[in-house]
Amino acid sequence: MALKYKRILLKLSGEALMGEQAYGVDPAVVDGIAEEIKEIHAMGVEIAIVIGGGNIFRGIEGSAKGMDRATADYVGMLATVINGLTLQDALEKKDIMTRVLSAIEMKELAESYIRRRAVRHIEKGRVVIFAAGTGNPYFTTDTAASLRAMEINAEVILKATKVDGVYDSDPMTNKDAVMFDHITYIDVLQKGLKVMDSTAVSLCMDNSLPIVVFNLKNNGNIKKVIQGAKVGTTVTA
Repeated sequence: MALKYKRILLKLSGEALMGEQAYGVDPAVVDGIAEEIKEIHAMGVEIAIVIGGGNIFRGIEGSAKGMDRATADYVGMLATVINGLTLQDALEKKDIMTRVLSAIEMKELAESYIRRRAVRHIEKGRVVIFAAGTGNPYFTTDTAASLRAMEINAEVILKATKVDGVYDSDPMTNKDAVMFDHITYIDVLQKGLKVMDSTAVSLCMDNSLPIVVFNLKNNGNIKKVIQGAKVGTTVTA
């Protein structure tokens, strides 16, 4: 079957790695995600991943509790490196060559992020995991995902979440929430919908990069999206 997208950026939240736990990483969940990535990798899809750190530490929450915001954000960036290394381990156990590229230099653990190096890894068929966000405080991993997707010329951002797509209100608290099949960037920004933060959405809008929001818990969804099936919510102009 023809692929709709050949080069993707997959945005995973840190919470996606927790499973049903309250904190940390569930190895079985990470293994399941790695298996789905292996399946699309075998189809010839070029894959980059940005991973959050909210399962370990969330900078904005640390800041709300009295930490210096920049310091809290740096701690959050380190949490994304932990998650990146965990996912790398799961992928390499499945014989998928993987590189973790960190926006903060830590030579013993990961390669430093250099755009041309990242693109070369992807061209060679390696899965690239971008860790440590943008390397700057006050920016979320959503913004990092938009930025990295632009830099590597990804065709789409696949935003994996715990719900089926983008809703007009929080489906976790409102059982009557309505899901959109398609929505524009402007509507997302004007309605204040929790797709990605406004900086990330604006960056995608300015560069006409589509976002597909889908439920990671439904096995096979990543494959369906890259084959062009109607899954979740598509955000475009």
